[in-house]
Amino acid sequence: MSYHDTVQEVYRRAAESPESNLCCVPQAPRYLPGLHIPPIMHEMNYGCGTTIHLQDMVADQRVLYVGIGGGLEALQLAYFTRRPGGVIAVDPVAQMRQVAKRNLELAAETNDWFDPDFVRILDGDAMALPLEDTSVDFAAQNCLFNIFTTDGDLEKALCEIHRVLAARGRLVMSDPITPRPLPPSMANNEVLRAQCISGCLTLEEYLKKIVEAGFGTIEIRRRAPYRLLDVESFGLDQNVLLDTIELAAFKVSIPNDGPCVFTGRTAIYSGPEVQFDDGCGHVLLPNVPLPVCDKTAAALRSLEQTDITVTAPTWHYQGDGCC
Repeated sequence: MSYHDTVQEVYRRAAESPESNLCCVPQAPRYLPGLHIPPIMHEMNYGCGTTIHLQDMVADQRVLYVGIGGGLEALQLAYFTRRPGGVIAVDPVAQMRQVAKRNLELAAETNDWFDPDFVRILDGDAMALPLEDTSVDFAAQNCLFNIFTTDGDLEKALCEIHRVLAARGRLVMSDPITPRPLPPSMANNEVLRAQCISGCLTLEEYLKKIVEAGFGTIEIRRRAPYRLLDVESFGLDQNVLLDTIELAAFKVSIPNDGPCVFTGRTAIYSGPEVQFDDGCGHVLLPNVPLPVCDKTAAALRSLEQTDITVTAPTWHYQGDGCC
């Protein structure tokens, strides 16, 4: 059985019988006014976080969801688009597409605003999306890209998203990451990879792949523990605690001095002047934290001014930064 066959088989089984330990992490249901989510969608929430952030919900945008799962996030996105075909969901597993369609029909029974036609479900693969160039404004995937191998599949998937996004469009993702590279015996285990355990990259490598696909700005919205890989169960020399990360990557040009990656850092000026201007477009008011990208944080630290404080990453960023 090939790697792709293994992945499809895991998700065929997950479509036929919900698996509570597949990918997902414990999280409280998210409610929106007038939105009623069928319980089966929560049971089939095969994600490791969320891709639904209010700051992304722009009116009339064209939405793509890659890997529909049980349809939970496609339904949540349709809550904001509310028009036929406003959300396009792509999935290569026929059983998963069928189950998601059924779940969305259930949702229509308890949501008078919702029509299943709001979500258009397509047979397609993340590495060859059945969409035209620059045809969507917003794309999302949840705990999918980490199952791809890094010998070309992950790069293809990221480049495909970049291709179909319009200028300044955004890709919102949630994936597990690892503090150190996992041993080949795990990384090459097709089942563990399909179960979103052994395909994790380090944060540095994960961000590097996103930038190499052409995304010039990255916002890290959340970072939290995902799964503990213990010595006995996984044959490791020490326990490894995986994290889950939620981020948005924007289709903007990569600046000459490198991408802007926001990890929740701020810069604070405490000097005697009415403001501090670094001459690069960043103006700091006295005692007021300004969110800055990691690149700007490093540049400000290099000035070695005692009246500028640069804080550590909080791994929580919601916009209004320096760039």
